[in-house]
Amino acid sequence: MNIVLLGAPGAGKGTQAAKLVAEFGTPHISTGDMLRAAVKAGTPLGKKAQSYMNAGELVPDEVIIGLVTERLSEPDTQKGFILDGFPRTSAQAVALDAELSRLNRPLDAALLVDVKFDVIIKRLTSRRMCKECGFIGTDALSSCPKCGGEMYQRSDDNEQTVRNRLEVYERSTAPLIDYYRGSDLLVTVDGDRDVELVYNDIKQLLHL
Repeated sequence: MNIVLLGAPGAGKGTQAAKLVAEFGTPHISTGDMLRAAVKAGTPLGKKAQSYMNAGELVPDEVIIGLVTERLSEPDTQKGFILDGFPRTSAQAVALDAELSRLNRPLDAALLVDVKFDVIIKRLTSRRMCKECGFIGTDALSSCPKCGGEMYQRSDDNEQTVRNRLEVYERSTAPLIDYYRGSDLLVTVDGDRDVELVYNDIKQLLHL
């Protein structure tokens, strides 16, 4: 299965992708994770991307497209992939279509995890991450339940940045919904429900 995941930041795309990976072994290609790793490593790409990420802005197309194209050439993606966080603009979608056409590996579906913005704001501003192992929890946790490490709020999870990210999404990314609807690839699931209910619906929608 070759899938693009769509939805606003905090809609639960990563959670659902992880469940698909666990059950089917399909590589999950998260541009957010790839970029954060580059930032942490202090690579040229990471330094270039950091200022955009901290402000909740989109990283330039040429940086992301190069990163994703390189990843899709790796052997583990030959039997399928789940793209999370890419494409984010119509221009990126066109570039992805061109690359997949060159590879003769067209998309099977564009899956939209749909959640209202007020729900997302509450989700993200209460999200906390472990400094030691990267576990993601909520502000109800005083320490990481996995390793006991300190839980902290990521700089891009404060309310001002979250609202900015959602405005950027609405302006730049939402048109992708129409793009993939026009290609007859769009499938939509209500993401504001129990994780397992959402996942079961996703499998039905994708005929898995």
